[in-house]
Amino acid sequence: MASAAAMEYTPGFAKRVAVVGAGVSGLAAAYKLKLHGLKVTVFEADERAGGKLKTVSRDGLIWDEGANTMTESEPEVSFLLDNLGLREKQQYPLSQKKQYIARNGMPVQIPSNPIALIKSNFLSTQSKLQILLEPLLWKKKPAESLSEEESVGGFFERHFGKEVVENLIDPFVAGTSGGDPSSLSMRHVFPELWNLEKRFGSIISGAIQSKFSKRDNTGESKSSSVKKKHQRGSFSFLGGMQILPDSLCEELGEDNLRLQSKVLELSCSSRENSPLDNWSISYASPHKKLSEEKQFDAVIVTAPLSNVKEMKISRRGNPFLLDFIPEIIYLPVSVIITTFKKENVKRPLEGFGVLIPSKEQQNGLKTLGTLFSSMMFPDRAPSDVYLYTTFVGGSRNRELAKASRDELKEVVTSDLRQLLGAEGEPRFLNHFYWSKAFPLYGLNYQSVTEAINKLEKDLPGFFYAGNNKDGLSVGKAISSGCKAADLVISYLNLSTDAMGSSC
Repeated sequence: MASAAAMEYTPGFAKRVAVVGAGVSGLAAAYKLKLHGLKVTVFEADERAGGKLKTVSRDGLIWDEGANTMTESEPEVSFLLDNLGLREKQQYPLSQKKQYIARNGMPVQIPSNPIALIKSNFLSTQSKLQILLEPLLWKKKPAESLSEEESVGGFFERHFGKEVVENLIDPFVAGTSGGDPSSLSMRHVFPELWNLEKRFGSIISGAIQSKFSKRDNTGESKSSSVKKKHQRGSFSFLGGMQILPDSLCEELGEDNLRLQSKVLELSCSSRENSPLDNWSISYASPHKKLSEEKQFDAVIVTAPLSNVKEMKISRRGNPFLLDFIPEIIYLPVSVIITTFKKENVKRPLEGFGVLIPSKEQQNGLKTLGTLFSSMMFPDRAPSDVYLYTTFVGGSRNRELAKASRDELKEVVTSDLRQLLGAEGEPRFLNHFYWSKAFPLYGLNYQSVTEAINKLEKDLPGFFYAGNNKDGLSVGKAISSGCKAADLVISYLNLSTDAMGSSC
């Protein structure tokens, strides 16, 4: 590692930034830094880049073993799609508005909009009445005692009732985060809704007012909005989600990627004639037991915080202890890919997929949910079979996520038989296990964000990004990486200005 002795700064050279982790956060950060003219090196412990975006093509099938779709809710996503030329490769699911929830052991279509929900018999009259009255019942902002920490379940039950939590919120958060409403922190899982309540009291009124306020502030005319408008909703890419990280890697260049390079140590030391500290990185690779790269002006770390805790970090010759980082719970998920001959599926459904509320375990359903992959994207499988992607585990059933392939096969085929009338054995089955599919945004997660803030405050030139910080979706991960890149750019510019003013 770099010694405590100051290293001399050489002006006139492009500044260098190290990015630790080649998931979508790290790749997005590296890409934005490179566009800004900085030299970037990405270190990744795995043999492939992409993190939780992983597509497999085999035997005429295409499936994703991580995230299957994403949305364009964040402007940083639009930035990447436009700059990488990926608009023409976007692929939107067929009938994506058709989504199902299991009720009493059978799939029931979710009404596609709030008005349809009120008109339907999906919820009881009492629950529908509570939804309609929510803007009146929550005119006032909540008391301060409710503003510090609350579970997702508690929050939505206050506003919309227990039935909504059990039948809509529970399966949704299980499918998107692996968690359950009672153990998830509202302020961290749904920060936008949390802030709406603090501002307006009513979630429904707040959402409507915010929508109109945003439209007024942008001053968007009808003609300009038509030019900018893209198809809404979830999407993937022709060939699967791996297209996105592959495109980023292509832009970064092979020479800037260090795959199979596990970062073990980070060290920052002062430089002569420079306000910037020098960062050195030691990493293990298959070819050399230990390698070292010096002369980085800043570091962005996107690896899970549990991995960061295993690193050795020193600051100006002294160990930087990481005992303030709390233990983080990660939820395991198994992804099971199956195909069935079409004639063997007696009740096929068009649409996105079916989610399973936790209470449906009493009706024999043990999975978190299933995506109708070949219904969404017909080119993902031959025309004579249905391709399904089923998820097992999460906080609901951690042990089952770790089960053997044969046991998981039995669980998944049982659920698909009950839900869709799938008869016989799957024609094809693939199993992939994520031991750390999602960090649990629990009720004490504020301590995690405080630890991240301390890392960034106490280590000059250190920045953190990824799903431990800014959200679990693909879009949030991209946004987190791009924002970290912006902070690095500002940090380097300020340091350069400070050096110029001192000359």
